[in-house]
Amino acid sequence: MANDLEKAISTIGVIGAGQMGAGIAQLAATAGFSVLLHDSDSAALGRAEGIISASLRRLASKGLISQAVPDESMKRLKLASSIQELRTADLVIEAIIESEAIKKKIFIELDKILKPSAILASNTSSISITRLASATSRASQVIGMHFMNPPPIMKLIEIVRGADTSDGVFAIIKSLSERMGKTVICSQDYPGFIVNRILMPMINEAFYTLYTGVATKEDIDTGMKLGTNHPMGPLELADFIGLDVCLSILRVLHNGLGDVKYSPCPLLVQYVDAGRLGRKRGIGVYSYQKGSNVAALKPRSSL
Repeated sequence: MANDLEKAISTIGVIGAGQMGAGIAQLAATAGFSVLLHDSDSAALGRAEGIISASLRRLASKGLISQAVPDESMKRLKLASSIQELRTADLVIEAIIESEAIKKKIFIELDKILKPSAILASNTSSISITRLASATSRASQVIGMHFMNPPPIMKLIEIVRGADTSDGVFAIIKSLSERMGKTVICSQDYPGFIVNRILMPMINEAFYTLYTGVATKEDIDTGMKLGTNHPMGPLELADFIGLDVCLSILRVLHNGLGDVKYSPCPLLVQYVDAGRLGRKRGIGVYSYQKGSNVAALKPRSSL
């Protein structure tokens, strides 16, 4: 299988220079692949390059990778301001906003410029791979690669096969994921896949627990950390993931499965409407701004 991988994949394109895209690009470069990192925002590309370099040097300083790896990996990384520069890629991994319409638009464009043998992968955490694949002329070469955040640290990857994903493409992507040091789990193409099908209802219930005044945010998180041995409480984790991302996934679950239990908590909707998206904005359920005096959004005091 290693020989099949080497024949199939030598250059990996990554679309999206945010936290996930930068992390995936770092993983690919560290694993020995040539990497083309694309974003339409040149400033985002510059930030991503700095983040990747700093991350690699931090890992080297801790002895987790050899001292030679940072420089070698950065030499394999190329920033691409135009999507046309990805035309030589053997695999392109999309890691942009969790919007089916925007992802389909990107896939349509990639389908036109990539060579016929290229594989298209999405880092979506909930959207149907089958529907994304339907926007292309290569449905058998479309697959889901759901990395966990942050990609260089988290050991898990969810691989999701669309209705038409071929056995050969699945085998190549599984081998690639293992070369990146990931433990692979495989999901059928249902809303939320495995991890978010279980995780998001828990986060949503934590919001309902806060919304209905059952307990404070601190007690909810402490209860889950010390009572169930979770490293982070559900509200802390939601802030880390991004409240907008959590809301988007819950809407996918609710629309796709039609069960009221996936209906997003009104308090979560209110936080997103207020722009309180979590750590990336400096405020979500918790404030991450030093000396902040921003008023908290108030949950309901009673049922």
